[in-house]
Amino acid sequence: MEQTLSLRLGYVAMSVLLSNASPSQTMTVKQFEQIIDKEAGIRKLERIATSNLENCLRILKHNKAHEIEFFRLSSRLVPLANHPLTEGWKYERALSPLLKEIGDFVKKENMRIDFHPDHFVVLNGQSKEILQQSLRTLVMHYKLLKEMGISPIHRCVLHVGGKKQGREEGLEQFIENFSMIPVPIQKMIMIENDDVNYPIEDVLYIGEKLNIPVVFDLHHFDVLHEEDQLNSLWQRVVATWKDSPLPVKMHISSPKEGETDRRHHDYINADRFTRFITTITGTVDQLDVMIEAKQKDAALLRLLEDLKTMKEITVKSPSSITVKGTVLP
Repeated sequence: MEQTLSLRLGYVAMSVLLSNASPSQTMTVKQFEQIIDKEAGIRKLERIATSNLENCLRILKHNKAHEIEFFRLSSRLVPLANHPLTEGWKYERALSPLLKEIGDFVKKENMRIDFHPDHFVVLNGQSKEILQQSLRTLVMHYKLLKEMGISPIHRCVLHVGGKKQGREEGLEQFIENFSMIPVPIQKMIMIENDDVNYPIEDVLYIGEKLNIPVVFDLHHFDVLHEEDQLNSLWQRVVATWKDSPLPVKMHISSPKEGETDRRHHDYINADRFTRFITTITGTVDQLDVMIEAKQKDAALLRLLEDLKTMKEITVKSPSSITVKGTVLP
C-alpha cells in the first residue's frame, strides 16, 4: 500500500546568505557592569535588541522569498534579559512594536517558529540556583512569544540535561523539577534525544510520563543506535505529539567525518535523510524538519536540490515536499 508524507524544511537562527543580519548581537555582563548608570545600560541593551529583532525580521522576509516556512529563532534576541542584573526590566514592553510586527508576519505567512535555549538551561539538576536561572530563561522565551502573539505551546526544545548523579537519577530529577515549574512554561517545552547522556528511549520515558512532545534527532539516534531499532521507537515518538496543535518535529544533521562523528557537517547527507523519510512515510501526514547544519539556509537549499534527484520525492518548495513510500498492510 502506497502512502505519502508532506515535509517542511527549516533552519537555525541566522542566514549565511544575508549580509550584516545577525540576530544575536550581545553585551557581556562585564560590559554592562562597567556602565555606571543602569538606566543607560538598559537603553543600550534595548538598542542591541532592536537591531537583533530587525535582523530577525529581515531573515524571515528572506525566508518568505525562498518559500521557507519553518525557522528557529535565536535565543539571544534580547541580551541579558534573563540575567539578575536586569531584573525588573520590561524588555517585552520596550520592544513590543517590533515583536508584534514579527508575530504578525509569521502568522500572515503561515510560518512555524520556535526556540532551542542554550545548553545551560537544565531542568534535571539538583541545584536550586541552576533551576531558577533556567526558569528565568524559559520565562524570557515565553514573554517574547506572548508579545509576538504566538501561542507558546510546544515552542522550546530542551535536552534532558546532565547525569552527574547517574542516568536514572537524572531522569527522575527532571520529572521532579518539571512538576515545580509553572504550567504555562511546562506546556512550552519539547524534549530531544542527545548523543551522549540520554538516548531516545530515555527521552521517550519522560515524554510519555509527562505528556511532553519528543523531538527526534536523527544524527543523535544514528550515533547510539542501529538502524533496525528505528521503527518501534519512531512510532512512540509520533504518539507523544497526539495532543499538540503543531505537526511532529524532528532535527537532522550529518556527521562531519565518519558515520558516528558527533560533530555537525556543513551540509546534509541527502541519501541518509531520504532513507529515513521513506521508511517512516505513512506514520504521519506532516513532518517539520529542522536542519542543524553549519551552512544554515545554504545547507537547506542544497538539500532541496539533492532531494529533487531522488525518485521517491517530489519537491515544489522547502515547504512543499512529498515523499512516497510503501507501507506493508
